Amino acid sequence: MSLGDEHGYGDTARTGDDDGYGGSGQTRTRLPDGDPYGGARRSGRSPSRSLITVVGVVVLLIAAIAFANRGGDGSASTAGNESGSTSADKPQTSTTAASGTKPVESKAGGIPSGFADTEQGAQSAAANYSVALGSTGMFQKDSRHALLNALYTADAAARLQAPMDQAYSADFLGKLGLDADGKAPAGSTFVSRVVPVGTTVQSYSADSAKVAVWYMGLIGMSGDKSTDPVTSTWKTWTFDLQWSGGDWKISADSQKDGPAPVPGDDQAASSDEISKAIEEYGGFTYAR
Repeated sequence: MSLGDEHGYGDTARTGDDDGYGGSGQTRTRLPDGDPYGGARRSGRSPSRSLITVVGVVVLLIAAIAFANRGGDGSASTAGNESGSTSADKPQTSTTAASGTKPVESKAGGIPSGFADTEQGAQSAAANYSVALGSTGMFQKDSRHALLNALYTADAAARLQAPMDQAYSADFLGKLGLDADGKAPAGSTFVSRVVPVGTTVQSYSADSAKVAVWYMGLIGMSGDKSTDPVTSTWKTWTFDLQWSGGDWKISADSQKDGPAPVPGDDQAASSDEISKAIEEYGGFTYAR
């Protein structure tokens, strides 16, 4: 997550649909009455809705079994029409399936690096960069500078550093419950994470690429006295990448809201559960 997600900060130096670092829309937090965590629990499903859900799952399971047992007559199957030709109008599984390419093993300052100069390498770079830029490190000056210098081109990093420092002011951090150094108070855990769901290449050449990352973000303060509980948001982060110094670097980026799925009926976790999960579950290195 980034600055723009919560407060709509705009960086006029950036390009794309939304000029603000971290997106155009503000994340709207609806605070529950009383306990910000305990009071946010959803009511249980009605019996009729639960029955419909169970029936739907059973129908899908039967359909899946029938599909898996198809084709037992020994005839060869094709991805195209009866003549065996492939229709250009039908999407191929290769467009969404995992490629099997292993994630990079090298890291620079804890951030994956050394991505391949290919479309897959650009997608992997964009996914990993979104995770790094959506981390709590962006809320502390030294780590923020390190992230900008590591992930952006030299020109972009120089252009963004001063506006970023100005935007991440003590007043702004205080509104998030952080001190002037971007640290959470004792007994509380500040959460800012990006979890990529998928990527797509919008354009590609040997030395440049435009990659969009669809992700779910988590942001907020987990603590008994928090008035800004951890909430989720869905956004698409688009990166303009340049091949520079043997790796992909960001020259510009922009965000927009969604696409967001319909919220489920999951029961909201308590403050302690969220804090424990953040401490116990680490992140991943992403590969296409």
